[in-house]
Amino acid sequence: MRDGLEGRVGYQMKRAQHALRNEVDSALREVGMTVAQYAALSALEMAPGLSGAELARRGFVTPQTMNGILVNLENAGLVVRRSHPEHGRILRSFLSETGQELVSKAHVVVDNIERRMLEGLGREDRQRLLEALRSCAGALEAGT
Repeated sequence: MRDGLEGRVGYQMKRAQHALRNEVDSALREVGMTVAQYAALSALEMAPGLSGAELARRGFVTPQTMNGILVNLENAGLVVRRSHPEHGRILRSFLSETGQELVSKAHVVVDNIERRMLEGLGREDRQRLLEALRSCAGALEAGT
């Protein structure tokens, strides 16, 4: 006999993801950005010069959506876009100084939420959870 939705791993993952997304959405709004903008700025912090297509893949959005996000970030002075030296039609994006400052503030906000979410788990349990989630995602991605 099944425990209904409460006993399903996928349901609990979605429930946790939804609760996390709601908390992060609300907290980032207070900093002045959206989750999608945070994802883009964070990716650029880790890998400056990404194209819109690369950022879209990392942010789990379409290239068209990412282009709109980048236009808004550029207009806000958070990102600078430059033509690729070899492929002029490709625009590479870089954090501005203001963008770096804002994403650093946002990291603190998101880190605090994650810390609160994981406070009931010990260090080893946190590591096992991280490894289990990577394994789950990898197994499903390998099948696509």
